[in-house]
Amino acid sequence: MFNDIGPLELVTIIVLAVLVFGPDKLPKVIQDVTRTVRKIREFSESAKQDIREELGPEFKDFEFEDLNPKTFIRKQLDNDELGLKEIRNGFDLKTEMAEVTDAVHGRESEASSSSSSSASSSGSASSGRIDMTKKPEEPGKDERPPFDADAT
Repeated sequence: MFNDIGPLELVTIIVLAVLVFGPDKLPKVIQDVTRTVRKIREFSESAKQDIREELGPEFKDFEFEDLNPKTFIRKQLDNDELGLKEIRNGFDLKTEMAEVTDAVHGRESEASSSSSSSASSSGSASSGRIDMTKKPEEPGKDERPPFDADAT
């Protein structure tokens, strides 16, 4: 519950509590707060138990934490019935991104350089490359640019 409170924050809260309530009333306030928190926990557990009883025996393993969308999605993706683990393990994002970056910059990637070295021996190393640089198409002297009726 208090995993994200550091030691400095805890000391600050204690000092503020002593200043606001005073040292003589502070133990009574702490007892009241703990009693209230205990009652709230008991109430929530009782409500959870009532809901489980109303749902019936087919929902005996139902957990309320599963209603959180992140938990639900994580649980469904971890399910091995879909075969997503094989897909996730077979996909290397760093390698894929490196290949795309090399293709955009016009360099050969390490994976394709080994395959193109065998192709370069046959004399067609550059024929397999795609030119991804943007070059504007210039119409000939007698050609008109394309007409777009919707634009005018």
